[in-house]
Amino acid sequence: MIYLDYQATTPVAPEVFAVMEPWLKENFWNPHSAHAGGRKAAAAVEAARAQVAALLPKGGKLIFTSGATEAINLAIKGSGLPVSAYAAEHAAVLDCVALSGGDIDPVRNDGMYMATPLRNRGLAAAMLVNNEIGTIQPIAEIASTVHANGGLLLCDAVQGFGRMQIPDGADMIAISAHKIHGPKGIGALWVRDGVRLEPLIHGGGQEQGLRSGTLSPALCIGFGAAATLAAERMDEDRAHVEGLWGRACELFAKWTVNGTTTQRYKGNLNIRRDGLDVGRLMSECREALFSAGSACASGSGRPSHVLRAIGLSDAQAKSSIRLGWGRYTSIEEIERAAEMINAAAERQLA
Repeated sequence: MIYLDYQATTPVAPEVFAVMEPWLKENFWNPHSAHAGGRKAAAAVEAARAQVAALLPKGGKLIFTSGATEAINLAIKGSGLPVSAYAAEHAAVLDCVALSGGDIDPVRNDGMYMATPLRNRGLAAAMLVNNEIGTIQPIAEIASTVHANGGLLLCDAVQGFGRMQIPDGADMIAISAHKIHGPKGIGALWVRDGVRLEPLIHGGGQEQGLRSGTLSPALCIGFGAAATLAAERMDEDRAHVEGLWGRACELFAKWTVNGTTTQRYKGNLNIRRDGLDVGRLMSECREALFSAGSACASGSGRPSHVLRAIGLSDAQAKSSIRLGWGRYTSIEEIERAAEMINAAAERQLA
């Protein structure tokens, strides 16, 4: 199998698994218990919190959650503020905005956001890197505009955290471990000092009263280890994915790229060939694991809302595929996958 779906999830790094394993076996203690085992687990959790926070701005607190979806829900619903977002945001943001009756702002046809004031003075949401087309948004500029308009900014940094420096300016930042070679089931919300939230989950009052429930030391420690490893390897990983991007663009020269090719994370290539049946293409290329869109909305049968937001028709959106690669992808895998995908596409369109 050739795995090319890094925007959906990433393989757990061996170094991360190694540090997690003891906390899944003999170090099984509840970090909220007062005995020696609990105190040891609590100390490990706090060390992991510091590791994750080291990649985020200063002057805030980090709340562990079950993932970025929960972090986004906590930020939007817990703020109690009217909310607005851009049309290419993740479904976790857009669904919360729809539930609250908030505003949705358009995006440009290249996928980039306009740093104009969003339509309310409450909470605005803008993602750092788009999960479907890889566009990198001007978060610092958007934050300045939002603040000048009297609002706060929530940044979904899931696809950028650990892969690039997080810009200053956001008031809350949602992140996830499994997009940076950490475990699934844990994410976090960074909250700038002075921003007030109400909890969504009530109970034991853990996570400074904002997220009740017993933390998993293994998951927290895995997140911390993945964050440290990502920071150490950031330049190396960036150079690697950029090299793969260059080769992939050569191999898929007959395809049209969806979204800008400049302000873009180079581990993402979203491309289309008009008239292609992507479902059939995927069934004919079973050895290459790629996506027809966001894995978070797979099986819905609907065309990608992101591709529709940048002006593609339903037919064009449904003839698009997303290829994602990263740290453990080789250029040989890119070449083998391209050979399979291109051959299958040519057979269809002949």
